[in-house]
Amino acid sequence: MKRDSTELTENKTFEKVSFGEENLLQGVYEECRFIRCNLEYTDLSGITFRNCTFNNCDLSLATLRETGFQEVHFSDSKLLGLQFCDCRELLLEFEFEQCMLKLSNFQRLNLKNTQFTDCNLQEADFTGTDLTGATFQNCDLLRTTFDHTILEKSDFRTAYNFSINPETNRIRKARFSLTGVVGLLDGYGIEIE
Repeated sequence: MKRDSTELTENKTFEKVSFGEENLLQGVYEECRFIRCNLEYTDLSGITFRNCTFNNCDLSLATLRETGFQEVHFSDSKLLGLQFCDCRELLLEFEFEQCMLKLSNFQRLNLKNTQFTDCNLQEADFTGTDLTGATFQNCDLLRTTFDHTILEKSDFRTAYNFSINPETNRIRKARFSLTGVVGLLDGYGIEIE
């Protein structure tokens, strides 16, 4: 089925809706709220979300080919294994609060000043990503990949379980707590007591 990429839906609230083959999303969604919706495995390719909020939704393993997220807020949502790197990069801007983002891929995106608050980012991939000024407030970064990542002025003071190699990442003026500095020394095989 061919989707209408220009249909505009404004100021609408979708609550407890399961999207999929029978309940397709298409076009542009502006100032819409998605509450307790199931978008798991849903194909969101080519759809644009502007100034939308997703609260308590499941978007796990959704397809994001050329999906536009412009000023989108995700809270209390499950976003497992999402390939954010497939999103349309033009005006890409989102923030995450209390979200499950395990195994999500953010490779090579420009995510300057992105806010991650109380999120589980275990095994997420930020290879080649620009995270200048990003905040990881109280986030679990166990086995998260930072490689050739720009982390300048980013805030890791309350993040935990991270391992960041200062030799392969740009970390100038990034902020870390004294206990978090251990995560910068992992690659050296030293023991700190």
